[in-house]
Amino acid sequence: MSKRIFAILLSFGLVLGLSFGANDVASAKTKVKTYKNCPALNKDYKGGVARTSSVKNKGGKTKYKPHVSKALYDANKKSDRDKDFIACEK
Repeated sequence: MSKRIFAILLSFGLVLGLSFGANDVASAKTKVKTYKNCPALNKDYKGGVARTSSVKNKGGKTKYKPHVSKALYDANKKSDRDKDFIACEK
């Protein structure tokens, strides 16, 4: 009987511990900054933000290399006027 109670308490502890760990991961993903406009984004990232490192700029010659971040690009997708997967390229 005591082994059964021990097993139940251990299982409950593991489930409880994992559920708290999952919340930390979820909250870390939600801390991506959304910028109001391109000048605000370009203060932090001069070349803009690219979704992947393999995207090519459609808008012409740029001065700076973009920062690559899928999460940051997705949060600021509205600022990608030419839809080339680089937001606010400069």
